[in-house]
Amino acid sequence: MAEYHLSGTPPVLLTLRRSARARRISLRISSLDGRVTLTLPATLPEKTALAFAEEKADWIRANLAKQPEAVDADFGAVLPIDGQDRVIEQAEGRRILLDAGRVAVPGANPGRPLQRYLKELARNRLAEASDFYAARLGRGYSRLSLRDTRSRWGSCTADGGLMYSWRLILAPPSVLRYVAAHEVAHLAEMNHSQAFWDTVERIHGRWQEPRAWLRENGAALHRYRFGE
Repeated sequence: MAEYHLSGTPPVLLTLRRSARARRISLRISSLDGRVTLTLPATLPEKTALAFAEEKADWIRANLAKQPEAVDADFGAVLPIDGQDRVIEQAEGRRILLDAGRVAVPGANPGRPLQRYLKELARNRLAEASDFYAARLGRGYSRLSLRDTRSRWGSCTADGGLMYSWRLILAPPSVLRYVAAHEVAHLAEMNHSQAFWDTVERIHGRWQEPRAWLRENGAALHRYRFGE
């Protein structure tokens, strides 16, 4: 993949990706991080794709203006943890402290240590929820892993491996538990048939509200940056 910048103000980073299966130029703006990707056929000149992007410059900028503004996890910033807004503050001791309305982080740069803390918290919560729903289902899973996925909140492999986005710890607990139940249900139904949704309801209860919350608010959880 190659990277270019769209001319004008503000400059916009463009990622060009070639695809042997592409028959025409396609333009995609990620709803998660605002990444602009141009996919073009393998033999099409790059200048043709760049000219196409320049023609769409106003449309690209208009859509980017609708994206949630990125938030750096620094002192004074507000970060949702368990779906509750917390102000990031300087800790007096050496440990991260999570209280109502604040999270206190030691050191001068809170981003990385806070991210590690959140990942560990997410792993504990997701393991607890996965164990609970797996027991209700009567099936075990083989492993649990965390990633910072952009296209999905969780997945289940054919051999029983569960994967989750660690950013679920930023969502309300009911949403985290729903995603855990959703992926555990795939241990029995590797599809999204009516039998699958019946399984989700059997082990979790009603799932429509947390699913709707993710659809409406999930993309905003990717706006938080931790010094990556």
